[in-house]
Amino acid sequence: MTELNDQLRDLLPRLRRFALSLTRDVNNADDLVQATLERALARWKGKRADGDLRAWLFSILYRRFIDGHRSARRYARMLELFSGREDAQPSAERTVMAEAALGAFDLLKPEQRALLFAITVEGLSYQQAADMLGIPIGTVMSRLSRARKALHHLTEGEITPPLRMLK
Repeated sequence: MTELNDQLRDLLPRLRRFALSLTRDVNNADDLVQATLERALARWKGKRADGDLRAWLFSILYRRFIDGHRSARRYARMLELFSGREDAQPSAERTVMAEAALGAFDLLKPEQRALLFAITVEGLSYQQAADMLGIPIGTVMSRLSRARKALHHLTEGEITPPLRMLK
């Protein structure tokens, strides 16, 4: 165990330097290194015995960075839709499309909405969503597929503004 601690301690500066090159922010880099080490320790039993520890940790760090970046972009897009705030003035077409998509989202079953939100907005993995909802991962995958199909079906060709009577 002390050998592992020594190896990890030796790799920390390299991990931090790599994280800093990706995030370009000291605090985010530290968070990324910490998340990497947490993931590595949690999945230590799955590590190949003959594999290179440094390469394994760097791949975990990079995947955590990419996943976090994607999740942040998805979250920003959804926040933009739900809050109605955008940097640029939205076109009428984009506003109508967003309203139609949100309306269709509201028509989904509660479990479908929860699953879509957890995975696409919050960026949870299938396993994390399964743990959150207390269901098997296979159920998550099939429900997610059905939810995406239902949302697609509800929005397909129905992106028209609601008609209102004007006086």
